Amino acid sequence: MKNRTILVVGTYDTKDDELNYLGDVIRRQGGGVLSMDVSVLGDPSGPTDVSKHQVAEAGGHSIADAIDSGDENIAMQIMAKGAATEALRLYRSGDIHGVIVLGGTMGTDLALDVCAALPLGVPKYIVSTVSFSALIPPDRLAADVQMILWAGGLYGLNSVCKASLSQAAGAVLGAARAVEPPERDRPLIGMTSFGKTVLHYMVSLKPALEERGFEVAVFHATGMGGRAFESLAAEGAFAAVMDFAPQEVGNHLMGSTISAGADRMTAAGRAGIPQIIAPGCYDLVDFVGWQDPPAQVAGQEIHAHNRLLSSVMMTAGQRRDMARAMCDKLAQAQGPTVLILPEQGCNEWDRPGGPLSDPDGLIAFVAEIKARCPDNVRLISLDAHINDTAFSDMALEVFDAWRADGVL
Repeated sequence: MKNRTILVVGTYDTKDDELNYLGDVIRRQGGGVLSMDVSVLGDPSGPTDVSKHQVAEAGGHSIADAIDSGDENIAMQIMAKGAATEALRLYRSGDIHGVIVLGGTMGTDLALDVCAALPLGVPKYIVSTVSFSALIPPDRLAADVQMILWAGGLYGLNSVCKASLSQAAGAVLGAARAVEPPERDRPLIGMTSFGKTVLHYMVSLKPALEERGFEVAVFHATGMGGRAFESLAAEGAFAAVMDFAPQEVGNHLMGSTISAGADRMTAAGRAGIPQIIAPGCYDLVDFVGWQDPPAQVAGQEIHAHNRLLSSVMMTAGQRRDMARAMCDKLAQAQGPTVLILPEQGCNEWDRPGGPLSDPDGLIAFVAEIKARCPDNVRLISLDAHINDTAFSDMALEVFDAWRADGVL
């Protein structure tokens, strides 16, 4: 078994017993522990490896600053910034191989920042009284974070909460021992898509790109997939992106909770990463299938994908809004950007005669894209459907031209 050290984070002044129990379980399983105190007012029963003073200083403040703020929310944000900064430093220096954070709503708020600061592939576990709660917005979640409910543990240890704590301790240590972090032996292409029933360009593009010496990661663009995609783009992990399913932009625009956040379709552009964009499934807005559809889409046609997810067809006006939102985001791009516009449709269901065909809506979207496409973006209008071979061939043509020109 590989020796691995887990960072245990929490307010050791009020949750000393629970946090020490987590550490004890990890040690009994042969792991190492580094403790980090994020308390403000009180002190732990014994010294921690990273004190609350070190945490505050890592965030550019002091404990006195946190106390003098007179506001627990401001104080915890000071500690959250420091904890995230220090956790990343400890990971980069090789001192820790995973993190577990314990807390109620205050501790969970901090935990989300700590986990978001660590790269994908670093085991992250949050033990929280509000795990899986609607209180937690999707855009605060690290792409690979794990959560477990801290059941019956609000005040003090007992057999109920020990069941949750011991599971979490074993899980994060096991993950740290088993994880295979992403390798960087081949340049990585980030691609977005949905399942093959609706979009299937990746079936031909993935092997073609691999034959050219690239690794391809395809992200399911249903909220958290888009978060992972954007997170890796922000880190500069991609040599290029093929963002062919930006539906999450429309989801956010229409107020769906199936969102990747307001910054979807921006990270690659800010990082100067070469982008090939296409509007796969732009015309559908996903909502939680077991809830009533929101008032803003009342009366619009609904496609029940499964019991979890339903898709609402956009009106022509909403499609124009979507086109403007996409163009506004692409206008910020700092690197080479190509937008391929398949004028015959953008998902398998919208083909002529298909169950979600809306020729007038498609015409409205195409016209708005052509009118709004920013000058920094090369627009390729294609007399084809996104699932036709012509679309994949065009994407490869652009990609190969970049390779020939030294862009990649």
